[in-house]
Amino acid sequence: MTATPPLDITQLRRGCGHCSLHQLCLPGGIDGHELEQLDSIVRRKRPVERGGRLFRAGDPLEAVYVARDGAFKSVSTTEEGEEQILGFHLPGELIGLDALGAERHRCEAVALTTANVCEVPFDQLSDVAARVPGLQQQLMRVIGQSVGRDHDHLGMLVRRDADGRVALFLHSLGERYAHIGQPRDVFKLPMSREDIANYLGLAIETVSRTFGRLQEQGIIEVTGRRVAVVDRARLDRLAHQREAPEPAARSRRA
Repeated sequence: MTATPPLDITQLRRGCGHCSLHQLCLPGGIDGHELEQLDSIVRRKRPVERGGRLFRAGDPLEAVYVARDGAFKSVSTTEEGEEQILGFHLPGELIGLDALGAERHRCEAVALTTANVCEVPFDQLSDVAARVPGLQQQLMRVIGQSVGRDHDHLGMLVRRDADGRVALFLHSLGERYAHIGQPRDVFKLPMSREDIANYLGLAIETVSRTFGRLQEQGIIEVTGRRVAVVDRARLDRLAHQREAPEPAARSRRA
């Protein structure tokens, strides 16, 4: 009887390591055979040019995606034809979870940069998840992280001050970079100032002034799209400080 050659776990991990797909494909506790099953359904290195779409609003849920490199934004369009950016996706983060409820996408995913994407057919992923112990739990964790990012976005929008919104945005982005194994205090913004302004509900001039003000205060250093956090403690305080409540209106009664 011919022995089955051992699965090269190191090679599989190296293939996904650059984009942190291992968060989905390499959860703890799955053995070599199960890993082969999961690895077999991943379609690797689908190129997407800057401005290209992975899917559009109304498209049926066919796959979820992970950028091996590059970044994406999720965009919806209002009845007036205006774009609203709902989120950004860094390398290694799942794209396409908006369709899980209705099985149709509610927005479109647009490449911010030229990207290479891993495509995971959703029906096959569900089938493998039903057979691979631990993968269902891992998928729930990844979905929970996506919900957490949505919550962070809401937290940015309810802030009245631009400094707080931008600080919370940079803080959250740094934490996400750290989660995929990249420096959290020095990173390149894949999105434009205009995209950031749209996402935060601010004017682009306000975003530019706020970046300048945070730099003048010695909290960050900005060179083009490169951001270096100089004073992490001050950025964290600014990101999470609670605004003082507005003073109660004085009674006009005599």
